[in-house]
Amino acid sequence: MLQVIATVMLLIAVVLVLDVGGAAKAVIRNLTSRSLGELAPGYAASPTGLRIYAAIIGAIGLIFAGLAAGAAAPIPGLVAMIGGAIAFVILSIVAIRGEVKVYRALKRPNGSGSSA
Repeated sequence: MLQVIATVMLLIAVVLVLDVGGAAKAVIRNLTSRSLGELAPGYAASPTGLRIYAAIIGAIGLIFAGLAAGAAAPIPGLVAMIGGAIAFVILSIVAIRGEVKVYRALKRPNGSGSSA
């Protein structure tokens, strides 16, 4: 079961990062560029942001792949899990910075930063 989860997550990540068949553009157009109630579209509404989030999905898939491989090959499984965890942390930091940048740009549409 872990192999299936890992495979699906890694395939989704590859399809979105490489924009296979326009999948990434479709996700941006139909999902991430839409407002969620009062929450405006964020970093994932940009091609770069979507690639970062897709890579996070891939990092989680790598963790699952490492867990699945761990029973048969403990050292490579551990290396995959650690690599996936490191990638997840780094990519999460990049995503958070991107979200903050987008949020700050939305807060100052007139350039002044004040709502008075």
